[in-house]
Parts: sequence; structure tokens; C-alpha cells
Amino acid sequence: MTSSPASLPQRTLGRCGITVPAVGIGCWGIGGPDENLGMPMGWSTGASAEAAAAGLETAWKMGARLFDTADVYGHGRSERLLGNLVAQVPREEIVLASKVGYFRGTAEHGFEPRHMRRQLEQTLDNLGADYVDIYSLHHSNFGAADRWLEPAVEAMRAFRREGLIRVIGMRGPHRYAPERLTTSPEQREDKSDRFRRVFDMVRPDVLAVRDHLLSPAVRSGIFAFAKEHRVGVLINKPLAQGLLTGSYDPSAMPLFGEGDHRRRKRWFTPQAVTVIDEGLKELQGLVGWRREDLIRIALWACLDRYAHAAVLVGFTRPEQVATNLSALGGPPHPTVIAQARTIMEQVQARLDEQGQVFTDETTVRESP
Repeated sequence: MTSSPASLPQRTLGRCGITVPAVGIGCWGIGGPDENLGMPMGWSTGASAEAAAAGLETAWKMGARLFDTADVYGHGRSERLLGNLVAQVPREEIVLASKVGYFRGTAEHGFEPRHMRRQLEQTLDNLGADYVDIYSLHHSNFGAADRWLEPAVEAMRAFRREGLIRVIGMRGPHRYAPERLTTSPEQREDKSDRFRRVFDMVRPDVLAVRDHLLSPAVRSGIFAFAKEHRVGVLINKPLAQGLLTGSYDPSAMPLFGEGDHRRRKRWFTPQAVTVIDEGLKELQGLVGWRREDLIRIALWACLDRYAHAAVLVGFTRPEQVATNLSALGGPPHPTVIAQARTIMEQVQARLDEQGQVFTDETTVRESP
């Protein structure tokens, strides 16, 4: 498949030396609706096979070369759809990232080494590839007393020695999804402390970090940490899954069907979207009134954090891919980025003030 690459800036992911365009494609959305660990974890508005193929081909033609998926996204559907693109392009020109750990199947634990190997083999089959460039531990729950931590690390290193993966990745500070629903806040382990302990064991080359204008990861010190350890960063959810692009109308919110993770998240309620939209109007007064202007500031607010980071933007429709990649342009002035962060941090503060109300009125438990 030929391409006419857009002039996307390039980023080198730290010491591992993998170079990618600054904007990569997240393939969670094309996995469709799904359930895992007793929770909705997919997208009921997921793409049809035809729309997924068109979106992936659009991305390639516009210069995207980094594609991120996971075994649990549609339980293989996302990987298989991505595999259709892999079959059409030079393997050495595409950077494939996938993850393991959230799907346990019939194994005792998602990080049981033989299960991990089976999952990696299935991932390679789904992608039609001989190796994955970046293979990540999808979460940091390794069982009671971290029983499976050392075995999981040994398995990842074995995969690397065997040439099945190029580099090892892991999540930045985060909360294991079921824990948010089953463990009260005062009983939860500090996620930053846990991250540092796991990092010392795994010694990854790449971190996956959630960061966006409504939930800036910089507060955790993760970008300074990444710089200190010379690791690359893949920033996910830079557009807050459409919340930062004005994609949701609080007076006509979509009905999130079965298997849609947004059913359990408080920011996808009419009350929260109303607060967010008020902030977006103020932000548009600063950066411009087109949706592309909102996308541009949201992406650069993330890319500005760290020189060795790339952002991942998801999609369910091919036109979203074209808009996201064409909107990037050049970086806004640093003062504009700073002002945008201030505006949206105030929005997050208002959301936090009303968070208990949202939680009491709905069944959701977390924000994106």
C-alpha cells in the first residue's frame, strides 16, 4: 500500500531507539463492545470491519506508522483487523504495540507465564507478524504478594531474547480496573509507590501513560521520571476519548450499550459533559472555534510534556483519523499551551467538586 505521509514530527522513544511519528493510532475502539473481568470494557459504538479497514488505511496513507492494540481489545478482534493492514505494508515500516495481562481465560492469572506465551503467539497470529515491536504488561496486579511479578518479568525477557518482541513496556501509575469497583479508596495501595516498585523489577524501555488536559499526568512526576530513566512514553487518551473535542452533546448523550466501558465512568454523564463543554467554549476563545483547533491544542499539550513521547489517538470512524492527523500542525506558542492547561485544570476542579454527586446518582466509579 502506497502512502503520501503528512509532515508529522518524529519522536524517538527514549533509549530503545524506536522512532515513530508523534501521533500514533490507538486500536481499542475498533475492538467493539466487550466484557472482561465482569466489567464492560469495550466500545458499543465500535467500528465495523469496513470502517476499521478504511480508518487504518487512511492512517497509513497520512503517515501514521505506530499502531497500538492489546489482546483484550475485542478479545482479538482489534488485533485481527490491524493484521489486515499489516499484510499490505512493509513490516519494517510499521511499529506494532500490543499488551498482555487483562485477559486471563482459564489460566490461574493473566500473568501466568505459559498463558502469556500462548497469548503472545495468538497476538502474532492475529497480526500476521513474526514479532511485536513493543509488548507491554497491561496492568500491575500480579496476584497476592506479587506472586506472578518475577515470573512475568522473566517471561517478557525470554520473549525478547527469542526475537518475538523488540522492547518491553509497562503502564505508568494507574489503578487496576477491578480494584476501582471492589476496593474502597482508603484500602488501596498508593499507585505511584506501586509503579516504582514494579518499574525496578521490569526495567521497561517504554511506558504507557494516560495524559490529557482534564487529567494531567505531570502531577505524578511521571515525565520527569521517564526522562531520568531515558524511557519512551506512549500517551494514551490525549483527547479524553472525545470529551476534549466537543463530540458529546449533554442534551443528547449517546446510549452506551452493553460492553461499553463508558457506562461506568462519571465523565460520560450529561452533568459532567455540561461542565466540560463550558470549559471548551472558553478554550475555543483562546485557540479557535473549529474542532480541529481543539484537537491541535489537546495533542500538543501532551506532546509538549516530553521530547520522547508520542500520543495515541483512537477512532471508530475513518473521518476521525483524517481529522486528528491533519489537525496536528505545528506546536502552539508555549503561553497558549499554558493558558489552555489552566482553563481545563479549572474544569477538572469543578468536576471533582461535583464528583460525589455524579457517583451517587449513577453506577459509575471513575473518570477517563
